[in-house]
Amino acid sequence: MTERAPQGMAVIAGRELPSERIALRPDLEETVSRAWPERVAFGVLGLALFVTALGLMKEGAANLIPSLEGSIFTDNAWSTLGLGWLGSCLVLSGSPVAASALALLDGGAIDRTQAFTMLTGSRLGASFVVLVVGVMYSLRDQGQGQKRAPVSIGVLSLLMTAVIYLPGAAIGFVLLDRGVFDGFDIGTSPGITSATDAAFGWSVDLITSFAPGWTLFPVGLALLVAGFNCFDRLLPALGTDELGNREVAWSSRMWPMFLAGAAVTTLTLSVSVSLTLLVPLVAKGHVRRSNTLPYIAGANITTLVDTLVAAILIGNQDAVRVVVAVTTVVTVLTVLVLLTAYPLLRRALLAVARYVLASNRRLAGFAALLFVLPTALIAV
Repeated sequence: MTERAPQGMAVIAGRELPSERIALRPDLEETVSRAWPERVAFGVLGLALFVTALGLMKEGAANLIPSLEGSIFTDNAWSTLGLGWLGSCLVLSGSPVAASALALLDGGAIDRTQAFTMLTGSRLGASFVVLVVGVMYSLRDQGQGQKRAPVSIGVLSLLMTAVIYLPGAAIGFVLLDRGVFDGFDIGTSPGITSATDAAFGWSVDLITSFAPGWTLFPVGLALLVAGFNCFDRLLPALGTDELGNREVAWSSRMWPMFLAGAAVTTLTLSVSVSLTLLVPLVAKGHVRRSNTLPYIAGANITTLVDTLVAAILIGNQDAVRVVVAVTTVVTVLTVLVLLTAYPLLRRALLAVARYVLASNRRLAGFAALLFVLPTALIAV
């Protein structure tokens, strides 16, 4: 006999869970019931794929130099900005594209200012998946007045990211080009390097021994995405119900929401996941969309944690400096904006979001710009 649950609830592994968690995280059933040995297995597999992917992309970048050097995709910093932006929109994730920028830098296919703009571009396109999820969520059976609420999170995420990262990119580009971060070094521990090489280096050697050189980078990128998926299954699933129950306590206050966004993104290692959590929270009325901007701002700061780890594992100090430059400038700029201009910024972004969401035609035009603008940058 099928076990029944109260309306709005679902039974998984003998426990009642809110049904919106199932819709948001299709793999939640596995995550809830997975035992610790399985989590360890996913962790080891994720690390193996991650290290192997970085090694392959590093080798593949050298093979791509003849094709990329002087090409429309890497002929200047504007092109790499567009490449990172468009790439993140297409793969619905910023992390693999950000890691690709570091691998291309280490392989000599692009310089560090181009890696900087490509990394920035990956952040601009990373929130596109939130817009996609918001649209899908709005197609569910909801009241007419709620249909725009989930979509608004995607729009606000993209707007907030652009407001911080675009001026931050200009400032960081100048500072990096003038050598402000040249004295910053984070060396990889020899013990860690030798351990990862001994454990997983053979896989890189095996693949490079038979795979054509031009395939190494795309194969590495595919393995990187698979590695991130393994880490997703290793990490605890964050349900919207737990977050929603705390709405009265702190969701209307700026700094608690800011810290929550930073913490959730650090825990999940994915800004896409942490921002997507807002979709059902806003749709169900647990959080006001006007209060989500500090959360988005906090998430955009800690989103580069996994990219910094990748830079350290690659062992290229310029790659580390690129990540530190982006993170430092974005953090300082975000805090300054929240301290001095948050009410004005909130009114402005909410007004733009209302305008975009006023009709399907405007929303379609907004989504089209996310592809037209980076394509134009690549063509510059």
